[in-house]
Amino acid sequence: MGTSYAHSCVPVTSFFPKCSNLQIPSSASPPQCLSVRTLFCFHSSFQSPAEHSPAVTTNNFNHLIQTLCKQGNLSHALKLFSREFNPTQRTYESLIHACSSQNAKSFAPAIDRRLAVDGFYHDPFLCTKLINMYSHFGSLEDACNVFDRTTEKTIFVWNALLKALVMAEKGVEALSVFSEMVRNRVPFDSFSYSFTLKACLASWLPVHVLLRQIHCHAIRAGFDSRVHVLTTLVDCYAKIGNVVSARKVFDKMPQRNVVSWSAMIACYAKNGRHFDALQIFREMSMVRDPEIVPNSVTMISVLQACAGLAALNHGKVVHGYVLRRGLNIIVSVMNALITLYVKCGRLDLGRQIFDTMICIVPRNVVSWNSMISGYGIHGFGKESIRIFEEMISVGISPSPITFVGLLGACSHGGLIEEGMRLFDSMHMEHNLIPQSEHYACMVDLLGRAGQLEEAAKFIEEMEIEPGQTVWGSLLGACRIHGNIELAERACSHLFELEPQNAGNYILLADIYAEAKLCEEVRRVKKLLEEKGLPKLQGSSWIEVRKKLYSFLSVDELNPQIEQVHALLTELVKQAKEIGYVPNTKVVLYDLEHEEKEKIVMGHSEKLALAFGLISSEKVDVIRITKNLRLCEDCHDFTKIISKYTDREILVRDVNRFHHFRDGLCSCLDYW
Repeated sequence: MGTSYAHSCVPVTSFFPKCSNLQIPSSASPPQCLSVRTLFCFHSSFQSPAEHSPAVTTNNFNHLIQTLCKQGNLSHALKLFSREFNPTQRTYESLIHACSSQNAKSFAPAIDRRLAVDGFYHDPFLCTKLINMYSHFGSLEDACNVFDRTTEKTIFVWNALLKALVMAEKGVEALSVFSEMVRNRVPFDSFSYSFTLKACLASWLPVHVLLRQIHCHAIRAGFDSRVHVLTTLVDCYAKIGNVVSARKVFDKMPQRNVVSWSAMIACYAKNGRHFDALQIFREMSMVRDPEIVPNSVTMISVLQACAGLAALNHGKVVHGYVLRRGLNIIVSVMNALITLYVKCGRLDLGRQIFDTMICIVPRNVVSWNSMISGYGIHGFGKESIRIFEEMISVGISPSPITFVGLLGACSHGGLIEEGMRLFDSMHMEHNLIPQSEHYACMVDLLGRAGQLEEAAKFIEEMEIEPGQTVWGSLLGACRIHGNIELAERACSHLFELEPQNAGNYILLADIYAEAKLCEEVRRVKKLLEEKGLPKLQGSSWIEVRKKLYSFLSVDELNPQIEQVHALLTELVKQAKEIGYVPNTKVVLYDLEHEEKEKIVMGHSEKLALAFGLISSEKVDVIRITKNLRLCEDCHDFTKIISKYTDREILVRDVNRFHHFRDGLCSCLDYW
């Protein structure tokens, strides 16, 4: 952090409204299981006046209230609390904690009012607990009210308010509180900076600038070596896609804990840097510190990286580690394992984990979503719908992501009627409002099926403003079916919505090239060059004998490239003899046909395929992952090679899986 940034104070807004008095709830829940001794004490304390019993002291009331809270009998604890004239700090703490842990929001106002009557608003410890309780309930107004009435505002009280605002996604208000702390010279701690950094992500202000300002403020205050602050910085930079800054912070950390390592692995995994994520995990595994042992959070990110690379063998090794550590009892880990196998092309293993989960850990909506989308990307649209119907029948409510997977499955399977029915059911049956990604799926569904006019009409009738995902789906459909007019219409919006996306220009140029409009192709290429937009280079990777190999289109740096090219040349020669004709329309350059053939032959997926044929055993499935959509020529070529070499080939592109065997593809040329 060589550059110094001045801290800009955000104007303090008025966000401490008074809460209205709430009534003590009249209903009480039935008593839960109590110990014999507790039951005896509780019964004795409510004997009738006519019964002769020893007097119960105040200390016994406090202790009994605390015991009842620990045992979950909050309603009876509150009854006894009304008879205790001198409750202690510990008693209030027990009641507040019991309210939060049991989600007993209706009891909170009674405790709050009594705390005020007893004069405990001078106790910053209890006020902190009270703010945290209201934050847990999502009652931000009450939390702010407690803060406003607290007479002694320690750093813990300030931090509690910061946390409450961040949890409520009130980023600007939280930054205002931070500014007020600066003006009042409140001594910060690590949690103050951690909550403030998270507030930057929740605000509508420029996040990059805010993060650097708070980062610099932490450095000036001497918190640049605190592992908690730096770990939060890594996480925040990761969430805005600033991987470089996240790595710089990570590298400068004087000490790291398991959370720090996990944050850096997650940073790479969530930003598509899967190779780097696995490399960091290897480095973490080399650290000889019993305190730095990968936990469930770590392993979820590692599994995501393996899934992103379709690194099946790496994933199996990680799966073994999960079993040895007993992490398979955590539902999020099991969900990550389902996704791993689905994205590695082993839908059968993903389903096996899904089926056995019911004996180990309850399945949640994410578990069902993983299987629904898994069947969809493998081309089994009807099975995806069947899984959805089973999910509903067992009482699991769908989420918006459920319908993204479902509608995507219908799109890949050409299930138009089913897709329309499911889209309508979102609001009518499940009370979910369709968002941009759902509309984009519907446009893709209609567009892939060739119903481009219907897709355009669907966009016109949308209840929300169509975004880049919607227009991008229409442009992709125009690319498949060669509709120039609608493609130009879609691009007129896309060039405005995402001016830095070179892919839109390239797709439009592809459509012009298919229509042999050479002048239009040159115009788009010139526009692309003038804007200086970098084209996303095609890359593919393959796992052979537990090692990962990556290839770039027209790759000349790979050490195996000569052997790969030699085999490719021979394969193309043999393929031509049995009817293969290279499809050079994807080459936009004005070159001779032979030169275009050389460019097409240099596509990364072909290089990976040839390497797989050279390096893998005959019985192995060749698994290739591509960062872009599989082009028509590579699709046709791979079909022929699967028959010519008698090999099973699995290619995962940005949209879906293609299973090649005996000269056929599972997509039936519909993708």
